[in-house]
Amino acid sequence: MNQINRDTFSGVLKAWRKQRRLSQLDLAGMAQISTRHLSFLETGRSKPSRDMVLHLADCLEIPLRERNSLLVAGGFAPIYAEHDFADDQSMAIRAAVDQILSAHEPYPALAMDRHWNMVAANKIVPLMLDGVDAELLRPPVNLLRLSLHPDGLASRVVNYIQWKDHLLDRLRRQIELAADSKLRGLHDEASHYRMPPTVTGAENTPPTDAGALSGLVVPLVLQTEIGTLRFVSTTTVFGTPVEVTLSELAIETLLPADAATGHALRQLASGL
Repeated sequence: MNQINRDTFSGVLKAWRKQRRLSQLDLAGMAQISTRHLSFLETGRSKPSRDMVLHLADCLEIPLRERNSLLVAGGFAPIYAEHDFADDQSMAIRAAVDQILSAHEPYPALAMDRHWNMVAANKIVPLMLDGVDAELLRPPVNLLRLSLHPDGLASRVVNYIQWKDHLLDRLRRQIELAADSKLRGLHDEASHYRMPPTVTGAENTPPTDAGALSGLVVPLVLQTEIGTLRFVSTTTVFGTPVEVTLSELAIETLLPADAATGHALRQLASGL
């Protein structure tokens, strides 16, 4: 999003419209208001009602955190609560997340916030992190850095180029949705990570024995002490959240892409 005066509703609204690549005519049609009224809102000649702020936020698919900011810019109090994941008020959320992560064992699963920082993980995840530089494991652990930094898991990701392209593409789509400057900085940082010398070009072709899912999804192929593990990743978010922290939470799960990976992980978990 372009640099704007976030103290003015008109400036924020116009910036979000441009972020969504919509003309005034497009947005007015979606909101079922006149282009004249929308123009007056964007120039500050008209003041929005609270309902109009929320209606336009719906049309623009603005995330809850930014909806609060839009309400404040319009002269209204924020309506979406926000609690830190570690607070007592988030106890119910944490319990639900922990239950989901534990149920996924013996396969790795974790939860991350909007900036890719890990906030929870099941018992399998730490077993996958042997050899990672201690600095990258210092809280908050950033999962993009952990995955792509040369001192992280990068040297063990067999299809590093393929996996890096997948993660950066996903991050770009997140930036398009949220217009978050911190995510832009994270993307710029990760884009400049160089491929570790232990990863060869030949190893960065899609594996020929990735199973029935080969050619359908981008796998994660990871070298570990228990052999080469092949995963398919899934991302789960909570439906219809009305709390900021919950709306930004994503649960990442790694499913075995072949029978050998499933067997190896079950053997690993049996020793816990």
